[in-house]
Amino acid sequence: DIVVHWYKQKESEAPERLLFFSGGKATVESGFQANRYMVERISVQKQCVLTIKDVIPDDAATYYCAYWDPHLWSTWIKYFGTGTKLIVSEKGSSPPANSEILQKKHKNQIMYVCLIEKFYPEVIKVTWTDDEKEVTDNVVKGDTWQSTKEDEYSIASWLTVPAENKDKKYSCKYEHEKEKASLPTQVDSVKTAPQEEDCGTVFNRGNLILFCLMFVADQLKHRTAYLIYIILLLKSSMYYLIVLFFIYR
Repeated sequence: DIVVHWYKQKESEAPERLLFFSGGKATVESGFQANRYMVERISVQKQCVLTIKDVIPDDAATYYCAYWDPHLWSTWIKYFGTGTKLIVSEKGSSPPANSEILQKKHKNQIMYVCLIEKFYPEVIKVTWTDDEKEVTDNVVKGDTWQSTKEDEYSIASWLTVPAENKDKKYSCKYEHEKEKASLPTQVDSVKTAPQEEDCGTVFNRGNLILFCLMFVADQLKHRTAYLIYIILLLKSSMYYLIVLFFIYR
């Protein structure tokens, strides 16, 4: 019987084990109210569901499930899930106010930028698909950033494909607790960025993305996002200079 562990991690703090589930019974760690946590194992779907009763502000955290898996030579590896972020707020949820795809052609590549704006809370899942099959190669997901209002967030994700795939239909999908949607790349509403603002000198794949992002920030006039892109660009440039130093040392 696999023992499933649940961890709770508050922001800027180390994770702590909340409980472990074995033999159909949950054992809650001391310091937590045992009667507030219920665990259910669904063997057919290979799921373990944690339910928290009477949620309070102190419950706000990211929760991770984990289990030990035996390997060769009597070694064990502990696998963690990606985590579920719980936000406790009196404010109601709101779906994205705007979502769109921008595209930029650079030499033999096309970059699609999926912009999703002004939603709350900030937890959102963004994926790219090709004929319903998820695409993971050449995809970069940015972090959420806060808009001018404290209770509004935005996010962007980038997909880079060969220029010969220009007629291929990709989709940017997002899942928010208030809304799910899919934005296809082959529609009239996809905007093309000004071609005169070409990408800068490309040293590596990371810099290609960062250089091209400058047109996105200017096109959308998000001052906050623009500053973030500039900072990332400077950090990437510093990394490149450090690499050059060690190469030619």
